[in-house]
Amino acid sequence: MSKREQPIIVGLDIGTTKVVAIAGRKNAFGKLEILGLGRADSAGVNHGVVMNIEQCIATIEQAISRCIDSNPDLEIREVYVGIAGQHIRSLQTRGERVRANTDTEISKEDIDLLIKDQHQTYIPAGDQIIDIVPQDYIVDNTPFVVNPIGMSGIKIGGNFHMITGDKNAIRNIRRCVDRSNLRTLDLVLQPLASAQAVMNDEDLEAGVAIVDIGGGTTDMAVFYDGMLKHTAVIPFAGVNITNDIRNGLGVLRAQAEQMKVQFGNALANEAPANAYITIPGLRGLQPKEISVRNLAHIIEARMREILECVVINLKQANLEKQLYGGIILTGGGAQLANITHLTSFTTGLGARIGYPNEHLAGGHSAALQNPMYATCIGLILRGYHDFETGKLQFSDGNSNYVHVQADIPKAQAPEINPEPQTPEQQPEPEAIGPVTPAAPSPQKDKQRNVQVKKLFETLKWKFLDMFDDDLEDKQL
Repeated sequence: MSKREQPIIVGLDIGTTKVVAIAGRKNAFGKLEILGLGRADSAGVNHGVVMNIEQCIATIEQAISRCIDSNPDLEIREVYVGIAGQHIRSLQTRGERVRANTDTEISKEDIDLLIKDQHQTYIPAGDQIIDIVPQDYIVDNTPFVVNPIGMSGIKIGGNFHMITGDKNAIRNIRRCVDRSNLRTLDLVLQPLASAQAVMNDEDLEAGVAIVDIGGGTTDMAVFYDGMLKHTAVIPFAGVNITNDIRNGLGVLRAQAEQMKVQFGNALANEAPANAYITIPGLRGLQPKEISVRNLAHIIEARMREILECVVINLKQANLEKQLYGGIILTGGGAQLANITHLTSFTTGLGARIGYPNEHLAGGHSAALQNPMYATCIGLILRGYHDFETGKLQFSDGNSNYVHVQADIPKAQAPEINPEPQTPEQQPEPEAIGPVTPAAPSPQKDKQRNVQVKKLFETLKWKFLDMFDDDLEDKQL
């Protein structure tokens, strides 16, 4: 891959209610051009945790297939995957390291070694480190250094925010992606991905709390003084609201979800008092009329509970009165009417909806002006951050790409004899006996290679399942 060529990075958001795959590439102005978008209703995932491997694989393949259908020239092989769930934990760590060669300036290698040392931190048995986020550094006696590279010093230390998760939950997510014929480049905590999509430098300096109200969990990431201070996963979200509506009003789950999306209101006093929703009766029963205000009362009660958990987490980080940028709401739950007003009333902080369109240049931009896509856009931005800082290296054999066919004017196009094909590329004869030689068919070759690849992957996974435990240990 040329150094000046920007890679195509794909974000894969595996949620409780939806699976989204978005492919994007930066243009010359540093904005994301969206090359493909695919979405599928999620199955096999509950509160961010994979509960059914086969169903989860099917929805991932469906989302990837729809992403490719939106751009037939796109091929997807590697993805950045978002992760959330009740098993996610975070802790603060601090480390120090004495440099071997004090005559030279501090380099990126010194920082990498310091971060690597944090992997020796004790974490509960059964957990695994997902990410280590540097907060600030200490060079000798100089604290609060944001970027120590280029400085001189004997001892370098730092404060870090460590994110951990359950090994089995992480293993199941990786397995679903692998068995979908994809390679996981990195697992990223979903609120951190959403933060990259909806925040700017002013928000980072003023201090904000990113609250991603998803289908299964509500994820938090708190930033203050230019750095990450706190992360949390609240085990209540859109699914809980839907279940409350279903149980409180005695309707089907699909009906409860539809009422929430179309008529949901986060403030009961703002809902019309004389408006009613008619629900068809079951098996000849009479239709049921439901008050829109009663629906809003149920939604408001659960949303207040979620926002009270947000306040508790802010108090644990001692930041409930220092976030001058307020709260940025993202995720599908942020689409509820009057959600910003309820957030301000409950938390005492200003609130706004975070849209991921600030970093977009075009291509599906109208469809993506929705807070539910913030995580997936953030995953692409995280991939570009890793690429630009040298953390991630792409290989031509595995990276995503788009087929590009050069347009040659007919007057200048030279006559070129077809290159000889390898035995694997040559098409098989369809009949026995003398046949007329036909021109090579790249389309048939491509279809045959895809079939062979799928057959190989199927046989491979059947064989590897025999040694499942050993394989998982090696992967982790």
